[in-house]
Amino acid sequence: MRTRHLGEAGPAVGAIGLGCMGMSWGYAESQRDDEQSVAVIRQALDAGATHLDTANAYGDGHNERLVGRALAGRGDDAVVATKAGIVVDDLRTRSLSRNGSPDHIRASAEASLRRLGTDTIDLYYLHRVDSAVALEDSWGCMAELVAQGKVRRLGLSEVTPEQAERAHRIHPVSAVQSELSLWSRDALAPGSDMVRWCAEHGAAFVPFAPLGRGFLTGAFSRPVFEAGDFRSTNPRFTDEAFAANLRIVEAVRAVGDRHDATPAQVAIAWALAQGEHVIPIPGTKSPRFLAENIGAVSLRLTERDLADLDAVPAAVGDRY
Repeated sequence: MRTRHLGEAGPAVGAIGLGCMGMSWGYAESQRDDEQSVAVIRQALDAGATHLDTANAYGDGHNERLVGRALAGRGDDAVVATKAGIVVDDLRTRSLSRNGSPDHIRASAEASLRRLGTDTIDLYYLHRVDSAVALEDSWGCMAELVAQGKVRRLGLSEVTPEQAERAHRIHPVSAVQSELSLWSRDALAPGSDMVRWCAEHGAAFVPFAPLGRGFLTGAFSRPVFEAGDFRSTNPRFTDEAFAANLRIVEAVRAVGDRHDATPAQVAIAWALAQGEHVIPIPGTKSPRFLAENIGAVSLRLTERDLADLDAVPAAVGDRY
């Protein structure tokens, strides 16, 4: 797989990474299979998808332990990102809160190191800015972790350019993670263009959910999800919104037909086309879908393709 850099001075990683969250929670949890997920993570590394994304909140530590298990004996083959700043108050109901206090971040880092089975976290994100704690305090604590050798690089998740600027003045921002896909383009919007901010500041932009939480794959004909699946209550998956949003999938499929490519591959290729600093992390726990997603790295979209995709209608329904 061709590579891209995780920040201007960062390591080379596969241009397509692997989001590991869904292996532990959020989507179709009744189908969770830790053995298969470990195999999929190792399959990703073998294929060159070396950037793995997890967080301490995903399954309240389960996902980090899963990634650590998959990397046993293969730690040098991967660049692992994890996060702190979101607290799971109740795993059953997925009740969450934010805690960006220095004490919490320090304790979270130590716990993540243990679960991942490593001495150093490659990329450590502030998962969300805590409105009750000054960003400078949270980020300053994370910078101290870098100075102590416990973390190599720092990133931010779901922030504004103004917040990124404030953090960057204290310590370099190596990556910004936010949702970006053919039905979620806020990160490209004037005034909140984080993709551009990253390009101008030597940071990677890491899109999560580049497949629209599975919608853009065209795999769903109707919105039926098990209880507890994040999509079962998501505004974009209500019956009315789902029917309207199928227009987006139809446009994606039409572009794919020109290249003998799947809708998923077109959606990922579109994300890649937003800049050489963009490293999408589609998630899956399926060996077949992993191979399909990684195949997007070979798809070269034409100017006509990109124009057609840029013209798709905005999604009906809020992101959350």
